[in-house]
Amino acid sequence: MSLPLQRLPEAWTLSGKPLEGRVVLVTGAYGGLGKAVAYAAARAGATVVITGKRKRQLEQLYDAMLQEGLPEPVIHPLDMEAATPRDYASFAEALQRDLGRLDGIVHAAASFAGLTPIAMHKPDAWLRALHVNVSAPFALTQACLPLLTAAPASAAVFVLDNPELVQRAHWGAYGVSKAALERFVAILHEEHDEGAFRVHAVLPAPMRTTLRRTAYFGEDSLQQPLPDATAEAVVYLLSDQAAAARGAVLDLRVA
Repeated sequence: MSLPLQRLPEAWTLSGKPLEGRVVLVTGAYGGLGKAVAYAAARAGATVVITGKRKRQLEQLYDAMLQEGLPEPVIHPLDMEAATPRDYASFAEALQRDLGRLDGIVHAAASFAGLTPIAMHKPDAWLRALHVNVSAPFALTQACLPLLTAAPASAAVFVLDNPELVQRAHWGAYGVSKAALERFVAILHEEHDEGAFRVHAVLPAPMRTTLRRTAYFGEDSLQQPLPDATAEAVVYLLSDQAAAARGAVLDLRVA
């Protein structure tokens, strides 16, 4: 891993409303980590824009968040597999029109079709993984950069995966895409190493998600923790307290 690693400050806990008044966009919002981030950011005071390609699941998340008494989220469907550059531009224009600002993006969406040898990897699954995991985060971030750089303090958070694992046999396009995403994070940080807009990456510990169950189908997934702790760490990265951690990977694996 080329990016520097940092740990979550020992004294840090999610308390109060560190994201009060801010607008945070979460991709893959109805997935395991995406949903947990949407809840954590809302509890921290943010207006959360939830996005994904399945409108019904976004509506269910919207209803559940309201039932818990959280700030009303904003639904903006976006199919990251099929979106064109114009779709991303229109998405950013809608954020500007409807909310007037954007203070953070959390790229929680991911495409993973399972462990597959290269010789058996379906080309369409390969292209889908590279697109959703690398090209779509680039396109969405680029479209939203004018909003992010106009904010008093903003951050983009990218989710990586354990490089010691995903560089092994059978991790295919997912492993390649996570390596490419890390390089994208490094380049984006170099271009924004000063100023109000920050670039962060997070490296979660094992957690109870659909992606984990797909990769480790023989494992009892109930033995893994829910992604809530990772989601709270993402809130830390979105907050002003993480200013010194810009351009680094927040490593949440057990030391």
